[in-house]
Amino acid sequence: MSRKAAVIALTALAPVSWGSTYAVTTEFLPPDRPLFTGLMRALPAGLALLALTRTLPRGAWWWKSAVLGALNIGAFFPLLFLAAYRLPGGVAAVVGAVGPLFVVGLAALLLGERPTVRSLLAAVAAAFGVSLVVLKAGAAFDLIGVLAGLASAVSMSAGTVLTKRWGRPEGVGPLALTGWQLSAGGLLIAPVAFLVEGAPPVLDARDLAGYAYLALANTAVAYWLWFRGIERLTATAVTLLGPLSPLTAAVVGWVALGQALGPVQLIGMVIAFGATLAGQWARPRPVTPGTFSSTEGKGQELSMDAIGPGVRR
Repeated sequence: MSRKAAVIALTALAPVSWGSTYAVTTEFLPPDRPLFTGLMRALPAGLALLALTRTLPRGAWWWKSAVLGALNIGAFFPLLFLAAYRLPGGVAAVVGAVGPLFVVGLAALLLGERPTVRSLLAAVAAAFGVSLVVLKAGAAFDLIGVLAGLASAVSMSAGTVLTKRWGRPEGVGPLALTGWQLSAGGLLIAPVAFLVEGAPPVLDARDLAGYAYLALANTAVAYWLWFRGIERLTATAVTLLGPLSPLTAAVVGWVALGQALGPVQLIGMVIAFGATLAGQWARPRPVTPGTFSSTEGKGQELSMDAIGPGVRR
């Protein structure tokens, strides 16, 4: 396996993991608590990574971490869970399939990644394929849920592009950067969750198991792999791995929840998966992985393994 293929495979584990979010949310977690669920997913994971890496932001990275945390976590999680609570899993996931189209446009504006015909066709085909997956009997469309899902896609797309543009400080690894963003996003969610939803619900063992899975595997590990992939691949290539999330959600719904998958859904899955693969070898204007795109430290190569002073993976 080539180095690029290995990076793609590892990065793809993030959206595959996120595809299980919808089933876990509906089957394991307290109902109608999207903000509290977003908080429990982000803040414990962020604090755990801060404790592991023992590295805090410095200088401009305080506000950069806050912005990235707001886009990738603080706004994205509540909107994602609101969509998950109001829509069937596949429907909630499909609206995120428009994310690659947003990233293609933002990457052209902010990163100089000129979109190619292949990348545009891959983004459109992925969205079309995922849309076919949810065209099944009983799929309900709630306007608020759909709008929340679209807003979450816009937020995550902007966060992905800015993560690529800003890179990370010299000597700081992706694990520390992940901890900064998760902590910042969780702290942004916390006051809103308590104001809107009130006191935390009483949690039983099933709830705690669901939150533990979301915080550790689904968030701390998955986001580390995602941000690591953003460094090594183009923003467009990374976001075109996103359709793996709704495809995974559909498979989980079929296997674990008894949801039907007919011929149209299977065709859609093939189209979306094929578009995902094609998008990995589209060639927009390259941005050197592991370097700054901003004026701060531009052109300095970063250590891919450093996660903080005295700590390495």
